[in-house]
Amino acid sequence: MTEPSPTPTPDLSEYQLGESVGYLLSRVKSTMSNLITQRSMAELGITSQQGSILFMVASGKCLLAAELAREYGIDASAVTRLIDRLEKRGLLTRVRSNEDRRVVRLALTPEGHAIAARMPGIFNGVLDNLLSGFTPEEVGFLKSMLRRVLVNSGEQTGLTRDAASNSDGKS
Repeated sequence: MTEPSPTPTPDLSEYQLGESVGYLLSRVKSTMSNLITQRSMAELGITSQQGSILFMVASGKCLLAAELAREYGIDASAVTRLIDRLEKRGLLTRVRSNEDRRVVRLALTPEGHAIAARMPGIFNGVLDNLLSGFTPEEVGFLKSMLRRVLVNSGEQTGLTRDAASNSDGKS
């Protein structure tokens, strides 16, 4: 049996985690999610992920569990558990399609719609705090760069490479 190495290998000790774009993106995502959860729990009694799912269903972007799984990059069983919790709370329902009985669409209850309608205010409030001190041009540039990353990944964003690099910075 070998003893664990007391010091990191040279490759690891030279790697500056704080300079890694991937690490920074991950930390920003985690921070945003935690801050949104703090607000949404205090104001609405739901997590950021639950609120985000309600918003995605309300907006029409994701009406099927499989679409939610793709959007969030999580497995179908995790989405099913999230939907189960939201359904149990009376915030959404599953509706079997009349055209194809295999298809089960998600629909919000009136309470689910009310919560979904409040999520953009929470999202924007958290982002306003995180982006305080940024100029509108800097925010636009940041969004443009993030869109380019998504285009480079092959993710279906509805943007072409040209559109991603020529963003006007609005919204």
